[in-house]
Amino acid sequence: MANPMIGEIHKATTWSIVLSVLMIAAGVLAISVPMIAGIAVTALVGWLLIFSGLLHLAFAWRAGRAGAVTWEILLGIVYGGIGFYLLASPVGGLASLTLAVAMYLLIEGVLEFVLSLQLRPAPGSGWLLADGIITLVLAVMIWSTWPSSALWVVGTLVGISMFFSGITRLMLSMAVRRMTA
Repeated sequence: MANPMIGEIHKATTWSIVLSVLMIAAGVLAISVPMIAGIAVTALVGWLLIFSGLLHLAFAWRAGRAGAVTWEILLGIVYGGIGFYLLASPVGGLASLTLAVAMYLLIEGVLEFVLSLQLRPAPGSGWLLADGIITLVLAVMIWSTWPSSALWVVGTLVGISMFFSGITRLMLSMAVRRMTA
């Protein structure tokens, strides 16, 4: 009699493999049409900000102190306002998100560079230095071509992330399946 657990693992890995292939395909599609993918990401972020704004407004009624209520209401208005801006002007929102990505990469690159210098004698610290330099180069590339880079940066980065996440999930699923075969 076969172990029922192996059957469940096989079923789970089958679904995981199917989802992995779909994730890889979605990543390739996002890389192929980065502006559409970027606008889709902008819309998603817009809706998430609106939802967060509504939660802040709802929480304001439970905050208790007048100062806390005021801050929650202000945060709710800011989150909601930015969310509505992203939805109302997706290309402008995409340009804003691209600038935010460039700033994030700049800060991350500087921090990785500084950390690599602090860990300099430790083995592997060169990888941090390389990562910091590459991250800084990406930040400068995006920043120096902004706002025209807004048409491709977010969608391309999301596509690359989805593609490699799909590949990773696929490889892990196949490894689990081989272990139970």
